[in-house]
Amino acid sequence: MNILISGGCKNGKSYYAQKLASKLAAGGPLYYVATMIPRDDEDRARIQRHIRERAGWGFETIEQPRSIAGLIKREDVDLKGSFLLDSVTAILENEMFPVALKDGTAEFLGEDETAPGRVSAELIAFAEAVAKAGGSAVFVSDGIYGDKGGYSRSTEEYRRALAEADRALASVCDKVTEVTYGFTEEWK
Repeated sequence: MNILISGGCKNGKSYYAQKLASKLAAGGPLYYVATMIPRDDEDRARIQRHIRERAGWGFETIEQPRSIAGLIKREDVDLKGSFLLDSVTAILENEMFPVALKDGTAEFLGEDETAPGRVSAELIAFAEAVAKAGGSAVFVSDGIYGDKGGYSRSTEEYRRALAEADRALASVCDKVTEVTYGFTEEWK
């Protein structure tokens, strides 16, 4: 079973997704696919908070900030397991706006205009591979594309690409759930 969870930032999506992925694992392998590349202290604090929140749940953490389809071929990953990919938002950012980390500081390498289509295709390939193997995947994404906009060109392109990635994932997911202020709404 594949599930997309979307909603506003800091609305309880990750915690909700952790509970769901754990339940879907039913005692089998349980993976947390960590995608964030920390770019500042706020990112580092968020990562530490997520680590504390999932402590004791049985998650095996897999650092996969780019090339999500690479999970399909990893020998240390059982596709029959339950995966929590947190988040689509971060993996798209990492692909569209790649950075090199030097002494804990992120150095911007330039915008990759080919990333949106590639990320959507890789997310679909991963979701389909997990479903075919009999596993489950829970994808977390931030619905940051719902307001009027009026941002810079690159930000608008990113928001559009995230909306496209979410639509692509929704098409191959069994369920789509929105989390807002801890409340859930099932859309599919």
